[in-house]
Amino acid sequence: MTNQNSPSTGRLERILAYMVAGVVGLSVLSFIAVIAGTALGAAANDGFSKGLWPLVFVLPLYGLPLAFALTIGLIVYVGIRRRRETKANE
Repeated sequence: MTNQNSPSTGRLERILAYMVAGVVGLSVLSFIAVIAGTALGAAANDGFSKGLWPLVFVLPLYGLPLAFALTIGLIVYVGIRRRRETKANE
C-alpha cells in the first residue's frame, strides 16, 4: 500500500491565492459600483470625475491583468513544488 500524503500548501502559495482573490474581488466590486453609480445618476454633470470615482474606473484596468499574472505565477509555483516533491519521493 502506498503512502499518500496530501500536499501541504506553503506560505507563498496561500499569499498568492489570497492576492488573486482580493484583486479580483475588488475589481468586481468596482464594476458593480460603476453600474450602481450610473443607475443612480452619478454620470450626470460629470460626477464620475470627482472623488474616488476615477480610482474605481481604473482599478479593473490594472487589477484584472495583475490577477491574471498572479494566477500564472501561482500555477508555475505549484508546478515547481510538485515536481520537487515527486523527485524527492522517488
